[in-house]
Amino acid sequence: MYMIIRKYTEVRSVADAARRAKSGVGEILRQSQGFRSYQVLDAGDGVGIAVMIFDDRESADAANAKILAFVQASLHDLDLGVPEVISGEVLVDLVSNESTSMK
Repeated sequence: MYMIIRKYTEVRSVADAARRAKSGVGEILRQSQGFRSYQVLDAGDGVGIAVMIFDDRESADAANAKILAFVQASLHDLDLGVPEVISGEVLVDLVSNESTSMK
């Protein structure tokens, strides 16, 4: 598995960005081969963190270009700035037996 983490540090409204990203980014991800999960975290003080997990790096790279284009075109008014990006192979993946997904 391959994970991409984006940290935005000057988001005017993380909740609004997350709501708008859920539909736009969500649609791109649902159509992307190898997509596993997507989460957005409001870390407070204008910090938003997006986490995406894919089967492999190739799937992540393919979806990443589409997502960046969407963010630049559709979320530009939120002044997200340039995110810090961290990515790499997932080495540990633990899931609860009673795991539930937030919709």
